[in-house]
Amino acid sequence: MKRYERFAEEISELIRSGVLTPGERVPSVRQASRHYAISPSTVFQAYYLLEKQGLIAARPRSGYFVREQAKLFLNEPEMTQGHPETADIAVSELVFSVLGSLQNIETVPFGSAFPSPELFPLPRLARSMAKGLRELSPNAIIADMTAGDAGLRRQIALRYRLAGVHLPPQELVITNGAMEALNLGFQCVTQPGDLVAIESPAFYASLQVLERLKLRAVEIPVHPREGIDLDKLADSLAKYPIKACWLMSHLQNPLGASLSDAKKQALYALLKKHQVPLIEDDVYAELYFGDKPPTPVKHFDDDGLVIHCGSFSKCLAPGYRVGWVAGGRYAESISRLKLMTTISPSVPAQVAIADYLQHGGYDRHLRKLRLALKTQQGQMLAAAARYFPAETRATRPAGGYFLWFEFPKQVDSLRLFQMALAQGISIAPGPIFSATQGYQNCARLSYGHPWTPRSEEAMAILGEQLKEMLASV
Repeated sequence: MKRYERFAEEISELIRSGVLTPGERVPSVRQASRHYAISPSTVFQAYYLLEKQGLIAARPRSGYFVREQAKLFLNEPEMTQGHPETADIAVSELVFSVLGSLQNIETVPFGSAFPSPELFPLPRLARSMAKGLRELSPNAIIADMTAGDAGLRRQIALRYRLAGVHLPPQELVITNGAMEALNLGFQCVTQPGDLVAIESPAFYASLQVLERLKLRAVEIPVHPREGIDLDKLADSLAKYPIKACWLMSHLQNPLGASLSDAKKQALYALLKKHQVPLIEDDVYAELYFGDKPPTPVKHFDDDGLVIHCGSFSKCLAPGYRVGWVAGGRYAESISRLKLMTTISPSVPAQVAIADYLQHGGYDRHLRKLRLALKTQQGQMLAAAARYFPAETRATRPAGGYFLWFEFPKQVDSLRLFQMALAQGISIAPGPIFSATQGYQNCARLSYGHPWTPRSEEAMAILGEQLKEMLASV
C-alpha cells in the first residue's frame, strides 16, 4: 500500500471503531501532515480516497467531516451451515436464469461475475497481440499446442515465484480459462458418482462442473473471514469416501474468505494424510488489498496432491479465456485429457498476454486495479449501511470484488432477484451458490464496476425492496 492508502486506512479504522464519530471534524490537512509526518499532498490524496468511499465529506471553508452514516457498517455474517450429508447437484437451470439477466447492458451489474472492462488495459493488450504474432515462430504453434505458449508458461512460473512457489514451467498447462482447468482437474481424479468435498456456499460454476460430471457434493461450512471449517472437513473425510476436495483458499467466491498460512498448511496436512487431491481454484490471487501476495496451498505441496488453477480473466483480460493448471502428480494426465478435448487455447490470446506480462507493466496495472476495487468496496459497504435493513450482515473481504449479504430470515433472495430485475438491477441470489439451493436469505453483490449515481440509486432501490419484503411478512 502507498503511504496515502495506509493513512486513509488509519482514519477509516478510527471511524469504524467510533473514535471519530459521525459529524465530527477529522484532522485538518495541516494537523494531519504535522502529526503523522506526511506531506500535505499525501493527506489530500487520503481524504479524496475517503470521500470516494463515502466516509467523509468536505464542507466549504470548514474542512473534512465524518459523514453521518459513516460508522454504520453492517455486522459480519457468522459461520455458514454446510450440508451434513451427501447431495446430488441440480443448479444449472437456476444459474442460467440468473446469468441471462446480465445480457442487457443497461442493467446495473451487481450480479456480474466479472469486473468492469473499463478497469483493464485492453488497448495495450491489443498492441501486445500484434507484436506477439509478428514475432511468433510457426514451429512454436505446433510444438506448444497442448501445453501452451512457452513464453507465457515462463511468465506464469515467475508469478508463482513471487508467491513463494517454485514451479517448473513443464508442470503448467495453458487452458481455455479456469473453467477448463477445473474440469480437467476433476476428470483426472474422479469418476461419475464420486463424492467431492466443497465449500458452502460455493461458486456456482464449480457446482455446474460437478453436475455435468455427475459428481456428488459434501458441503463444508465456511467462516466469512477465516475460510473453511477444518474440523468439519476432517469429520467428513473420516466419514465418507471423498475422492477430491475443491476450494478457494484465498478470496473465496462468494464470501471473500481467505485462509491464513497456518490454516493452509493444516489443510494440506489433512488432505495428505487421507491422500485426497485438492483442486485449488485461485483465480482471485492477484486481487488482494494488502502489501504481500497470498501464499497458495500449492506452496506446501510436497507430494504433488494440489491441482492449482488460475486465470487472467478476473485480473487482466476478460474475454481472452486464458487460464492455466499446475497439475502436480496429475500434470501428464491433464495434458493428455486436454489433447483429447480442446487441444489448444487461442494462440493470439496467449502471445498477447505473454508479451504484456513481460513488457506491459502488469504490476502497475494491478496496483491501479486493486485501488479501484478497494475504493468501490468502501462505496458499496457505505451505501448498504445507508439503505439496507439494520439487521443485514455483510462480509468485508481483503480483496476481490464481491460482498456477501445475509438478510433477515424472512427475505427470499430469489424473489428479491426478480423484483430487482424489474427495476433494471441484477443480483446473484444465494441459492445458486449451494448444492442444496440453501442460503435463501442471502445474495452476492459485485462492486467490480465503477461507482456511479446509478449504482447509489440501485442500492437505495434494493433497500426499499428489502424493507417492503420484511413489512409484508
